[in-house]
Amino acid sequence: MNIFLFSTRMQKGSVLLFLAWVCFLFYAGITLFTSGFLLTRLELTNQSSCQEPPGPGSLPWGSQGEPGACWMPSRFSRVVLVLIDALRFDFAQPQRSQVPGEPPGSVPFLGKLGSLKRILELQPHHARLYRSQVDPPTTTMQRLKALTTGSLPTFIDAGSNFASHAIVEDNLIKQLNSAGRRIVFMGDDTWKDLFPGAFSQAFFFSSFNVRDLHTVDSGILEHLHPIMDSSTWDVLIAHFLGVDHCGHKHGPHHPEMAKKLSQMDQVIQGLIERLENDTLLVVAGDHGMTMNGDHGGDSELEVSAALFLYSPTALFPSVPPEEPEVIPQVSLVPTLALLLGLPIPFGNIGEVMAELFSGDSDSHPHSSALAQVSALHINAQQVSRFLHTYSAATQDLQVKELQRLQELFSKASASYQQLLQNPQEAEAMLSTLSADLRNFLRGARAICIESWARFSLVRMAGGAALLAAACLLCLLASQLAVSPGFFFRPLLLIPVVWGLSWALLYAGLLVTTGSKLDSVVLGAVAAAGSVLPFLWKVWASWGSQRTLAPLLPVPRPVLLLLLIRLATFFSDSFVVAEARATPFLLSSLVLFLVAQLHWEGQLLPPKLLTVSRLGPSAPTGPPRHSGTYALRLGIGLLLCTRLAGLFHRCPEETPACHSSPWLSPLASMVGGRAKNLWYGACVAALVALLVVVRLWLRRYGNLKSPEPPVLFVRWGLPLMVLGTAAHWALASGAEEAPPRLRALVSGASAVLPRAVAGLAASGLVLLLWRPVTVLVKAGAAASRTRTILTPFSGPPTSQADLDYVVPQIYRHMQEEFQGRLESSKAQGPVTVAAYQLGSVYSAAMVTALVLLAFPLLLLHVERVSLVFLLLFLQSFLLLHLLAAGTPVATPGPFTVLWPAVSAWTLLATQTFYSTGHQPVFSAIHWHAAFVGFPEGHGSRTWLPALLVGANTFASHLLFAVGCPLLLLWPFLCESQGPRKRQQLPESETDPRVRPEEESEEPLMEMRLRGAPHHFHAALLQLGLKYLFVLGLQILACALAASILRRHLMVWKVFAPRFIFEAIGFFVSSVGLLLGIALVMRVDGAVSSWFRKLVLAQQR
Repeated sequence: MNIFLFSTRMQKGSVLLFLAWVCFLFYAGITLFTSGFLLTRLELTNQSSCQEPPGPGSLPWGSQGEPGACWMPSRFSRVVLVLIDALRFDFAQPQRSQVPGEPPGSVPFLGKLGSLKRILELQPHHARLYRSQVDPPTTTMQRLKALTTGSLPTFIDAGSNFASHAIVEDNLIKQLNSAGRRIVFMGDDTWKDLFPGAFSQAFFFSSFNVRDLHTVDSGILEHLHPIMDSSTWDVLIAHFLGVDHCGHKHGPHHPEMAKKLSQMDQVIQGLIERLENDTLLVVAGDHGMTMNGDHGGDSELEVSAALFLYSPTALFPSVPPEEPEVIPQVSLVPTLALLLGLPIPFGNIGEVMAELFSGDSDSHPHSSALAQVSALHINAQQVSRFLHTYSAATQDLQVKELQRLQELFSKASASYQQLLQNPQEAEAMLSTLSADLRNFLRGARAICIESWARFSLVRMAGGAALLAAACLLCLLASQLAVSPGFFFRPLLLIPVVWGLSWALLYAGLLVTTGSKLDSVVLGAVAAAGSVLPFLWKVWASWGSQRTLAPLLPVPRPVLLLLLIRLATFFSDSFVVAEARATPFLLSSLVLFLVAQLHWEGQLLPPKLLTVSRLGPSAPTGPPRHSGTYALRLGIGLLLCTRLAGLFHRCPEETPACHSSPWLSPLASMVGGRAKNLWYGACVAALVALLVVVRLWLRRYGNLKSPEPPVLFVRWGLPLMVLGTAAHWALASGAEEAPPRLRALVSGASAVLPRAVAGLAASGLVLLLWRPVTVLVKAGAAASRTRTILTPFSGPPTSQADLDYVVPQIYRHMQEEFQGRLESSKAQGPVTVAAYQLGSVYSAAMVTALVLLAFPLLLLHVERVSLVFLLLFLQSFLLLHLLAAGTPVATPGPFTVLWPAVSAWTLLATQTFYSTGHQPVFSAIHWHAAFVGFPEGHGSRTWLPALLVGANTFASHLLFAVGCPLLLLWPFLCESQGPRKRQQLPESETDPRVRPEEESEEPLMEMRLRGAPHHFHAALLQLGLKYLFVLGLQILACALAASILRRHLMVWKVFAPRFIFEAIGFFVSSVGLLLGIALVMRVDGAVSSWFRKLVLAQQR
């Protein structure tokens, strides 16, 4: 018996190991593809210096021997850089009636920076306003790199926005330190990580709390004017965050944005009044923001930032143009370097703003043109030197285009040297020379942008091949898992041995050759070495004489639906419109399921030809529900799908679309009465969710036991609802709290979410400890031993976690359920009846999902509680619809059909969009990082990343954990009440059996225990089918990104879609393993109880 129990335990563990191995195959494929698709560019560590001019030839006139002169004579000795985070261009633009791309009506942010307009009108030769064109990604850390190095961060660097790293490339801060300039900084603490130890004085403030609009700005204002009035600085940098945080919290159209911009206007006016003649003022935005206040992508509003320059002395020979000039953001780097008499950073690819070197309005036009050409030529020399060095190090710049640019530069350089020798005789050359130099600089920038989107086609192809092989393995193994006599342990052992052997062989080869070990390639080699023998083994065991049709069992309508969905990943328009396409596909699948019920005779009786829903051996039988029941389920599911579609967030590419206002936090609402009504609706949704779940558990008898998990459901869940409601009340009215209570409100805002999360964690621990949640009763007959038993509501106290009782024991129990068992002992017949054991698995699953849902809901805005309520209703309706026509009388094999798995994945995707998410970086809900941590996280970066990830992929996690319900629900819905027991011959009946004992409790989920091998095979098949559908999606995204890698929208649409799909697969696969592990934990507890029951009967 011990050997049998050990083997069954190993069989259960093999299911999880097999699924874990399949997940590893997908992980290896995703990682290998990503390493070839999202490569970082080479960062050169070379530095420019005054001692090494950027190229041969003479320096401009006056550069030699002048104090502070380097490549050009310095025009300013000091500079004040005011960086206003997310200062969009139209925030600084003079007021007009309406802004393109914005909804009509009053726009609060227009005209709030009035000091800029006054300066431009009163001193047109002293100031300029530019539209700064930002390169994506529009995240703060990447923009700071661009504003100091003049280079372009690559796409993959966007993920580093959580954790900044010191810049190793040459940059302005490093050049200022080399020149002995004193730099004083105040503001965003991101600079501390990018430039450690670079400032003579620094006042850093935490930047990640996007809900705090004032702490950083107030801290800067406390030090700004005293530092300005002192003589302890040469460069003063102030990085304000209030505008950016206001956009994240309220959006640009909120009155708070007008207040914050008015504050920035006062700051600028105060700085202008304190400037001296040798000081330049630069006011810049690092990026813009969308209409929702977010950023990270490349929409027009995100890449459009303001840049304002001012000096007490005249800067420009002419008045500003009517429309502000558009310049690349990186152009500020070479401009500031030359104006301050510094070398241009080595890796800069920006074009100098030549107008700033033309002198004042009194300068001679010829002298101004010569000065501009000199600045452009030095800039071109520096860029040419960088191109030569970079191409020698990487060999990935286009050779023909690089040669053309070098010829253009050589020609312009020769003309410039000729101009220096005969300056008065070459006035006609100035315009041509200036145009040639500009063309060279712009061409160099273009070739770098195109080159830094380079790909490793070998890695991309290898990753896609691994993903395809893993999908094929899931498809084949899902069919073989339920076939008679299939044992997956031997087929698992061989691939693992092969994979480890190939990995060791590859590592040994690298060590012997002295090559660098690449962990990504090593993992891919191990994965490929393990999957190929498995596929060969399956193919050989299947035999060449058989067709592949049985191994490709996906129904044609479902296959067509899958193909349509996968094909949409290759169209940027459909990817953008996926939030609308997913509900349509889900509704179509629901209609197909209803129609299938009709075809099987389950909707409208009767039909002669029926198709079994459980396999060839399953009897069809009469329908268990009326046709109107299935129709009501279908209509209810379609209605819930439509209601969930009302919660949507519009993509940036559809300006005509208006996002749902219900996805904004209650704190952003202005009207107090409307806010209170919405708050009441959100709390009502919480209470409704709690009531529905408790009624469901009570219906199946899972709230009667005194065990800890049941007590927690009774009292812990209401406490979680109360804590969530209290947190929402504080969050929505925190700014309206009296000053004396704000400290208390801030403390409660931190304690309440942590308390709810702690309660949820405690409930999950109790559930794992005592996973069975049904009641135990016992009774005895009058004249002979007759025991009425029900299962314990928790696992046995012994440590022996027996997965199964001997099959004869369970058959004995099953016969007792169906009738009576003739005892071979002298005491007389013993009757064993089990009550409410049929929901033992699904009750644990539903309880776990509710416990997971509450902390995840806390990470969202308040009104998403309505979406979570719809999520649970949709799930219940879909599960009932899938179970409506499913006969369960068969002893096995058990299976979950493809339409069910496809509908479940579509429902997860629809919930992702209904909770306000989009597969773009600008739509990430950064506020989730501060739920429970209103003061920030200090130096920790993993915790805010975890909270934001949980917010983004909450739907993936919930549906993956709940995936086993697809297998359990048809058995749960076997019957709505007790059935009459079959009449036995009169000689065998017991006259003392009471009438209420002549009915039997339906077996429901206990049928799964009757065939343990089939039960575990069904769990394996379900997991493989779910991974197959998810794997097809990530494979389609990978193929779309690789095929369309030169597409205009690759970095805006296809690359973010692939990244979100990849992370979603990681989350879903982990959730799937956890869900199946929970079912097996419950199964082990039930098995242990059976063993204790038999031992008690034997005594």
